[in-house]
Amino acid sequence: MRWRPVRYLATAYVEIFRGTSLIVQLFWLYYALPLLGLSLSPFVAGTAALALNIGAYGAEVVRGALEAVPKGQREAAVALGFTPAQRIYRIFYPQALPEMMPTFGNLAVQNLKDSSVVSLISLADLTYYANNLQNLTFETARIYTVTLFAYFGLALLLTWGIRALERRLRRWKTRR
Repeated sequence: MRWRPVRYLATAYVEIFRGTSLIVQLFWLYYALPLLGLSLSPFVAGTAALALNIGAYGAEVVRGALEAVPKGQREAAVALGFTPAQRIYRIFYPQALPEMMPTFGNLAVQNLKDSSVVSLISLADLTYYANNLQNLTFETARIYTVTLFAYFGLALLLTWGIRALERRLRRWKTRR
């Protein structure tokens, strides 16, 4: 009962930021907030938009993985007299973390690709520099091919890192 307002706020946050476009969120933070008296730099607006958006998706990943812990595990933890904190850290997280990693890997790659939208508010990123270079040289195909491979390389490194972390968590889970 005492957690109900927190639950409602969390649900509202997740639904608002999953249910609206990242570009609209970015523009709202950068262009609409100043109308309400709060100006954000391009860096802060871009970072906030990306963080709020991906955080909403990440919250659902965590919720889903924690709900996937078998009911018998929950009941056993209660029967053994574990405190709520012990249940979370000793029972739920060790089982849920390895299950979260593939989806978090996808979210990390998606966030990397979504970061290109910050160039719309003149925040310098890979796409911003590619656009500027293309405007100077008119070498569209070459510049965007290099940009494509740069994003692909970064995404591949990120994917390998997440998979290594996932393997490590699975080994850790089996040792506990």
